[in-house]
Amino acid sequence: MAHSSQRILSPLARARGAGSAHHGAGHWMRQRITAIANIPLMLWLVWSVVHMQGWGYADVTAWLAQPVNAVLMILAVLSTFYHAALGAQVVVEDYVPHPGFRMGKIIGLRLFFIAAAVASVFSILKVAFAG
Repeated sequence: MAHSSQRILSPLARARGAGSAHHGAGHWMRQRITAIANIPLMLWLVWSVVHMQGWGYADVTAWLAQPVNAVLMILAVLSTFYHAALGAQVVVEDYVPHPGFRMGKIIGLRLFFIAAAVASVFSILKVAFAG
């Protein structure tokens, strides 16, 4: 028999906060926002790389040392890694059935994407300030 306080709750009230429903909309919105942010950032990056044909190492480092280029590159890296982490989490949540393994996999993925983003930002800053 259900607890007396559960009997007076509507089905919607009982479902709130259960399962993935408590964070799904925010996750979905962050994934859409990063996707929209990635459009101009990736267009800028592709345009920049296409125009770098024939450049040497010194030219590329001088380009990355310009503040606007360094900031846009950092934004592109952060937005792309965050978007990838959100997408990878959805895949794990959808296809890994065991809750403990699922949580471990999500934690591992988050740590991987954080480490990759930090290493990328460090590399950009190192080139930008040493360039």
